[in-house]
Amino acid sequence: YKTTNLKAVQVWSKYLPLIDAASSSLTVVLLLAGGFMVMKGRLTLGELVMFHSYLWTLSNPLRHLGWLINDLQRFVAGAHKIISLLTEQPRIKNAKAPRRKERLDGKVEFRDVSFAYAGHEILRGISFLAHPGETVALVGPTGAGKSTVLNLICRFYDCTAGEILIDGIPIKELDLPLLRSNIGVAMQDIFLFSDTIEGNIAYGVPEAGFAEVQQAARIAGAHDFISKMPEGYDTIVGERGVGLSGGQKQRIALARALIKDPAILILDDTTSSVDLETEHAIQENLRSLYKRKTIFIIAHRISAVRNADRILVLKDGAVIEAGKHEELIAKGGYYYTVYRHQYGDFDTALMKEAR
Repeated sequence: YKTTNLKAVQVWSKYLPLIDAASSSLTVVLLLAGGFMVMKGRLTLGELVMFHSYLWTLSNPLRHLGWLINDLQRFVAGAHKIISLLTEQPRIKNAKAPRRKERLDGKVEFRDVSFAYAGHEILRGISFLAHPGETVALVGPTGAGKSTVLNLICRFYDCTAGEILIDGIPIKELDLPLLRSNIGVAMQDIFLFSDTIEGNIAYGVPEAGFAEVQQAARIAGAHDFISKMPEGYDTIVGERGVGLSGGQKQRIALARALIKDPAILILDDTTSSVDLETEHAIQENLRSLYKRKTIFIIAHRISAVRNADRILVLKDGAVIEAGKHEELIAKGGYYYTVYRHQYGDFDTALMKEAR
């Protein structure tokens, strides 16, 4: 699309000046020839002016017709694109006889799961079991496959090998609306609508009351800064959260995920733009939810994952380390290297004492 538009701009920049120059040249020729005929008495000055006016009256609609044809072609191309999008069939479809429950418990199991996209292997041999009430953190370098794991839990994609089970049910057999209604997601790429803050938090749960919106905002650490705004929860934010800081947008997105009261909560680098004090406060607020939900956290900060029940370290699409924070520090592997980069040469025992 970008390349095509650049080519169109190049064509316009090449030929439009020539067309304008030709049009101006004709006007000069008309005035010279007409002036000569007026001097010879073959034409009156009024007739020359009238002829020139008629000429412009006819030429301007023709010029506008050219612009109209160009806009029409753009409209047709855009309409085809929209129609193709609206008629596109989802690749992930619900099972013909889906298995349903009133509510999911949140047990998530990966059995030797692999995933490839366009022939490129992204995940290979991922296995883990997460019970309700457990917090599982995923860390690793960019491109290791952390977000892909979470996308597979939401069933945005299907794994190419292995099996994923939710509450012991193969994910492909589970009712898709049931699955997604029981998952709360605060992704790294945040999208806020041009609406009130209350509307953005309650999006997806339109029946939620104001008290529920406030409670979700308090847990997400957003209530204080929202209350300080002139219109409070009625403050209108621009599309994609224009006018809010990165940390404020992240906390609103977290509140939107929490208000669903999901069985599975997915946090993809949700606190990367907030300060450490706010991050700690959010973690303390979330602690009350830990016993009832299965929580998956992706983070680059060790401070965001150190209290997780299990930390999975991914690299090149595979789990290279797994365990609690203290266990991974003792191993002295990749996780310990990241820890040293973030905390310097502090002794582990000193860090424990500081906590």
